[in-house]
Order: sequence, then C-alpha cells, then structure tokens
Amino acid sequence: MPRQKLKYYDDPSKLMMRFRAAREEAGLTQRGLAFPGCTAAYISRIEKGERIPSLQLLQELARRLGVSDTYLAWGRHEPARPDSGVTEARVAIRLGELDDARASAEAALAGARSDRERARASAALAEIAMHEGDPDRAIDVLERARKLDPRLEEEDSQAAEVLGRAYARAYEYDQALAVFERNRDHAVATNDPLNVVRFASMLANVMIDQCDFSGAEAALAEAIQASERISDPLTQARMLWSQSRLHAHQNDAETAAKYMERALEILEAHDYGYFAALAHQLLAHIEIDRGNGGRAIELLDIGTPLVVASGRRFELASFRVERARALLSLGRREEAASAAMEASAAMTGMSPIDAGRCYRLIADVFAELDDLEKAIELYELAVEHLQATPNRYLVEAYQRLAELLERRGDQAAALAIYKQAMSIQVAAQRMLTPHDR
Repeated sequence: MPRQKLKYYDDPSKLMMRFRAAREEAGLTQRGLAFPGCTAAYISRIEKGERIPSLQLLQELARRLGVSDTYLAWGRHEPARPDSGVTEARVAIRLGELDDARASAEAALAGARSDRERARASAALAEIAMHEGDPDRAIDVLERARKLDPRLEEEDSQAAEVLGRAYARAYEYDQALAVFERNRDHAVATNDPLNVVRFASMLANVMIDQCDFSGAEAALAEAIQASERISDPLTQARMLWSQSRLHAHQNDAETAAKYMERALEILEAHDYGYFAALAHQLLAHIEIDRGNGGRAIELLDIGTPLVVASGRRFELASFRVERARALLSLGRREEAASAAMEASAAMTGMSPIDAGRCYRLIADVFAELDDLEKAIELYELAVEHLQATPNRYLVEAYQRLAELLERRGDQAAALAIYKQAMSIQVAAQRMLTPHDR
C-alpha cells in the first residue's frame, strides 16, 4: 500500500487567499512577482485555486513577498524578521483575522532592532485600532511612530492612509486634509500616479464631508487625470467611490448610484470582499434615498456576511442602521424598530463620535416611528457622545432634539437646546459650509 503523501499546507482556498493578500500587501502585480520558472500566468492560477505551488516554490514566493512560508502554508504567524511580521499582520487584517494580526504586529514590535522597525510595527497596530473602531488610539500610535521615523509616511503609504482616515473619522478635518495633501504632493513629486489617485480621492472624501464640493471636484479631477496611467482595480474603485459620494452629497442620487455600481463591479470582479461589503452599504444608502428600499435590503443582505467576516464593529453597526432605514422606507415599522435597537446595542466599544453618529441615525428612525420619548432619549445619547468636538452631526442632533422637545410641548427646554445648537454651529462653521482653498 503506497504511503500517504504528507501535506505541507492546510487548505487550498486558505492558501490562495493568504497568497493573494500577501502579494497585494507587498504592492506587487502578478507580473511583478513573476520570475524564471514562475510566470505571471502560473501565479494567476495559484490565486484562482487552480494550482498549488510546490514546497520549494512556496518558500521562494514567501521570500519575495516578505512573509514566512509557514504563514502562506498554514497561517502560522512566525515572522523571521520584524518587517515580515508587519506584512503578515496586514495580510491578517485584510482577512479579518484581527487577533492574529495583533499577535504578529506585537511580535514585530518586540523584535524590532531600530526606530524604523518600531515605527512600522506600530503602524500595523494603529491599523488594527482603526478596524476595531478606535480612531483616537490609531492617531496616538501613529503620531508617536512618526516621531520615531520621520520618513514613515514616505516609505509606508498604508500608514499615511490610516492616519488620514483616523483624523477624518475623529472629525479632525484640518489634520486629515494635511495628511492627504502632503502625501498627494509627495506622490506627484515622485511621479507615483497610483498614490496620486489614492490620496487625491481620499482628499476629496474629506472635502465632501466638509461640504467643500468645489474643492472635492478639483481633487477628483486630479485623480481622474492620474488614473489614465494606472490599471490597479482597487485604486480605480476608490476614485469611483469618491465620485459617487460627491454626487450623493449634492443630492444627485441617480448619478451617485451609477458610479457606485461601477465601483462595485470592479471590487466584485477582483474579490475585494471587505471593500465590496462597504460598497454594498453605500449603494444601499443611495437606493434608500432614491426610494428603492427593497433593492437596498437586497444589497445589505449581500454585504452583511462580508462585513461580519471582516470583524469590523463600526461597519456592522452601520449596516444595521441602513437596514432600519430601508425597512422604514417600506413601511415595515416594527421590523425597522427591531433593526434600530440591534444597531444601538452594537454601539459598545465604538469611539464616541462613531457611536454618536449612529445614535443620531437610529434616533431618526424612532422619530419617523412617532416614538417621541425613545427618539429624544437617543438624540440625547447622540449629543452626549458627539459633544467632544464641534461637528455637523452634533449640530443636527441638537436641532432634531429641539424639534422633538418642541413637539412634546417643552418650549423652555427646546429653546435652550436651540441656543446650544447655534453656539456649536458657529464653532463648526468651517465644516458646515463650502469654502475656497
């Protein structure tokens, strides 16, 4: 009886996912990773699950990708050097394995031999904090990392992206703009069109949040021009995403939907599960605004398993909020209330501003359901969480709370809230109106 051949990997589909994520994290195309004896076509077949590389080839591919062969084969996080630990951490983040990602990043930090290595390991830990819904911690860790290595952003564009997104999530818009602008400028200076598109698109997103639509249009025009020189699908999808958000904020839901559908087609065609999940959510939000609640629920049903697998709590709570809005638009009031309560229960552990924004949206649902007391309670929770910094969501929560107090007949309390809203609006005026840059 022939001896059974010992396997040197755990599961073909898992190996395929780890291999592809590691290649993309390394910033290599299939052609860029190819070498004599391993063509781009063969790499493509590995990523489709049609071929399993030999042990020797797997070891060589791992070396070129900067990860350990045991990680590609078994998912074991055994970094041979600090930089490989950072790469393995980021691959695990992309696969939604946040505990494994933290283990690899902490191992890389413990084994770091220089400030540069410590900064890179810290950047991976900051990215984990962002995915866990803690932008303040991400900012703190990354700013300390930048002091350790002043060239961190130039050498690690992912760290720069996470820092800018963290500032935007914390509604520190000026800081977010500064991060994205300096990295866009660096990409222009170094003739790096991929990062021009990447950071110009993110710059546009922050400007959209500020209602600076003319600035966003200028940033997107720069991204569109640079995109003519690249073929990276994720970067193309990011640009379409930003264009969709711009039209959505300008109340052009039909055009917004067209751009997001194109972005979603790209993301699904290239198996970007997490980003596809977020695209489903944004498209669902647009469809609700277009009066297509049924279509929105279909989109949320597709995207929810993907975001559950990613382990991102903020995004999952946001999905539940959108489901409540969709159900309400269809007149399914009791189901909308139940979905809204599920969303409110998911607020635990979120950053105050993220939780406050979700509470405000859930309060909107209960206001539509004519549950005045519940809506008032939730608007008060929103205010409590949002008041750390002036922002438009805080102003909106104050205004809606005042309206409901007035409806309840509590004129004195409503007047006091209106006064608070006015004072906050003055402080947040830059965020609330378009401005020249």
